[in-house]
Amino acid sequence: MPRFFRSKFFKDILNKLLGKNKVLKIGFYGHPNSGKTTLANRMTTDWIGKPIGTISPVPHETRRVYRQEHVTVKDDGVELNFDIIDTPGIATKIDYTNFLEYGLSEEEAKERAKEATKGIIEAIKWLDDVTGVLLVIDATEDPLTQANITIMGNLEARNIPFIIVANKIDLEDATPEKINSVFPQHTVVPISALNGDNTNLLYRKMVDKFK
Repeated sequence: MPRFFRSKFFKDILNKLLGKNKVLKIGFYGHPNSGKTTLANRMTTDWIGKPIGTISPVPHETRRVYRQEHVTVKDDGVELNFDIIDTPGIATKIDYTNFLEYGLSEEEAKERAKEATKGIIEAIKWLDDVTGVLLVIDATEDPLTQANITIMGNLEARNIPFIIVANKIDLEDATPEKINSVFPQHTVVPISALNGDNTNLLYRKMVDKFK
């Protein structure tokens, strides 16, 4: 084997051993309708010019994991290259009758509940593969939920770095400071994914946390 190819061969092996070739995968987790896909769309539109998924007022619009590769966030000359993993909303219980309130037929509601349950299982499995997480919390809701605590427990047990995103600060009843007070040991960034408020701060924190 020529010296050049020997050198490249051993360099590639060394990089793999050191993890330099590992793709950084950032998972978007949180309750249904917390704004995960809205944030993912904001981020992909900002940095690659196109949205990743569909949003809807009906819970569990995202019922499977979506992956957008090769997103690059830049801050002060530092780049963060990663894949976005947009996951279904995490819920501890799914009742098909809740979907009837949104005008779905009983058959449609039962099918949506079934798909949502599969999506949650898929999202939990992805925790074994993500390298960082944005935990999106609706700042108008109580952050101390079983789902949020369960997600954080899983992240801490796996030593996965994460940022809490206090979303929907554009709404009058938003209280992002409550999320700060409940989780003072974690990084909390208040934003409006819908309007883009504070997203630059989030990008900066992502570079600091996940680089």
